[in-house]
Amino acid sequence: MPRDYYEVLGVEKSATPEEIKKAYRSLAKKYHPDVSTEPKEVAEAKFKEISEAYEVLSDPEKRNLYDQYGFDGVKQQFGEGGFTWDNFTRADDISDIFGDLFGSMFGGGMRSSRSRNSPQQGDSLRYDVEITLKDVLEGKKVKLDVPHAVICEDCKGTGGKNGNVTTCSKCGGTGQVQMVRRTPFGNMVSVSDCPDCRGKGKTSSEKCPRCHGNGRLTVDSHIDLNVPKGIDEGMRIRVPGAGNAGYNGGPAGDLFVVVHVKEDKNYERDGANLWAEVTTTYPRLVLGGEETVTAIDGDKVALTIPAGTQVGTVLRIPGKGLPRMNSSSRGDMMIRVFMDVPKKVSEEEKELLKKLDTDAGKGAKKGRKKLF
Repeated sequence: MPRDYYEVLGVEKSATPEEIKKAYRSLAKKYHPDVSTEPKEVAEAKFKEISEAYEVLSDPEKRNLYDQYGFDGVKQQFGEGGFTWDNFTRADDISDIFGDLFGSMFGGGMRSSRSRNSPQQGDSLRYDVEITLKDVLEGKKVKLDVPHAVICEDCKGTGGKNGNVTTCSKCGGTGQVQMVRRTPFGNMVSVSDCPDCRGKGKTSSEKCPRCHGNGRLTVDSHIDLNVPKGIDEGMRIRVPGAGNAGYNGGPAGDLFVVVHVKEDKNYERDGANLWAEVTTTYPRLVLGGEETVTAIDGDKVALTIPAGTQVGTVLRIPGKGLPRMNSSSRGDMMIRVFMDVPKKVSEEEKELLKKLDTDAGKGAKKGRKKLF
């Protein structure tokens, strides 16, 4: 049994329709699988849960039944299997929230049942790729083989052999059938896909042998993707028309490639800046000197260590970070300084270190006025 619908949306039972819609919009933006930071399975389950709650609470009749009888009052609306995307009638609100970007996700289940036979855009797809920091520096061409649905050429998407189909006699071409159930609360009418034509409104005496009557086939398409310089973790690249084929002559969906940047053992990313470490000696910290560091582009850069540098000091090398998106400039390389402490020293080194420990800083103390 699902949680209380009001609790799911985080609203009071006295909430107005505007407050309910506002709450749903906020949660939908957070949990839509293509924008959520949650694992995909978690986001999809959460998004479905809030959509079920919104379907009930945004409909005055369903809300009234729910308020009076709880889940028993609305479960007949969804059939034996419970809420599915075919029961969701608020597709226009999803379009209002996300625009055309995500309007036809989730395997077509969110297409409005009231316009089932009109042209519909195909489902959008997600593909994840992993690149390195060096790829962020230089950009990269990625070759993808993406499985997606295409229209069967043999039947032109009709599902009938040689494209031959007729109007479905069961639903009269609407693609939907109504069922009336008598319940203790009155007659309940539910609308579902026609089982004979599976919501298409057309049937055939012989199925297409190539697609087995589905009208669509799954194929792998090769895509050459250009990952731009400076791209950040989690950014998406849209490939228009590379998703699943549309419905009833509608356009294909899009492919969204989500980019993940692999961690690097030598550098830590901070936007366009890179952080690294250098280990030097005590004399160079005290007297000043140089160390050579390797930048992300492979250049050997001389790092000047000023006299009196403390351990943990951060030194900057301008322009040796990563490119900025849509810019010719680069970030900086930030170097944190550490000291190399030898584990073993010679007898001569021991004597020198003891003398240094005794005399270190005495010259700087000369002339200081004694306060106490």
